[in-house]
Amino acid sequence: MLALNNSAVVFQLEGLNSSQALRRAFFSLALASYGVTVAVNLTLVVTVALHAELHRPIYVFVCSLCLNGLCGASCFYPKLLHDLLAPAHLISYGGCLGQMFAIYTYVFCEFTGLTVMAYDRYLAICCPLRYRALMPPRRVATLLLLTWTFSVLEAAVGIALTAMLPVCGRRVRKMFCTNWEVVRLSCADSTANNVYGLALTVSHLLQTALILVSYAHLVRAAVRSHADRRKFVQTCVPHLLTLLVFTASLLFDAMYSRYGGDAAPQQLRNALAAEFLVVPPLVNPVIYGINLQHIRTRILRRVTAD
Repeated sequence: MLALNNSAVVFQLEGLNSSQALRRAFFSLALASYGVTVAVNLTLVVTVALHAELHRPIYVFVCSLCLNGLCGASCFYPKLLHDLLAPAHLISYGGCLGQMFAIYTYVFCEFTGLTVMAYDRYLAICCPLRYRALMPPRRVATLLLLTWTFSVLEAAVGIALTAMLPVCGRRVRKMFCTNWEVVRLSCADSTANNVYGLALTVSHLLQTALILVSYAHLVRAAVRSHADRRKFVQTCVPHLLTLLVFTASLLFDAMYSRYGGDAAPQQLRNALAAEFLVVPPLVNPVIYGINLQHIRTRILRRVTAD
């Protein structure tokens, strides 16, 4: 196959081959989902921002998670909404790389943020007397800065390696761009991409190990003390639910992208592929808004007052 001029490539997104009437129905559903996602995330962030008593590490980390969820949803929904009404589903090479960068920054930031939150819960429950000294505002800011900076760098390096590959095809099998789909269309050796992917896997496995170690201590503390058990239920259960929802969505998409066949209906494949961009940003603020009493109380108070 002959390599194409990457800068002139326009990819054909093949994930939206439904009838026009069905695409209009999907447009209404996607627009409603995006609107609810923006509303619930902004509600939680604004609630924390407006109440000084909520300016504590756990709530600040939850806000960061919600803002990241907004970024993840916003790199997916606007393009999807446009394509659902457009006669052709195209994206430029630069636009594809930009969408991939935003999506992978969201993914890395989500997982790293959840790792930091697990460490914060370990300090809060297992070292309560030293918690304020171990997690002062400056350290919270440092952890947030490192979370976002490393996530951006991880995504940028991966996209830069992909951008170096010549492209020999134009057809992307999904309704949005992913690194695996673009690398699949290249006609050059992608060993560097595979090695970098392995390095990222090792890095996030280490984060997984940190989460597991933190929860081993947290469960032990919850078993020993009724007070710690209450804290665990109030603050760790929503974190665990968020982590499980995100990890399950992401792993299923990764495995399906590599090993899934084309026998399943296109709509089902689309739903499974986009789950990690749709479900966590919508569910996370709901989980935390319901389970964290201080946030729930203030949101209910504001709703009833209005």
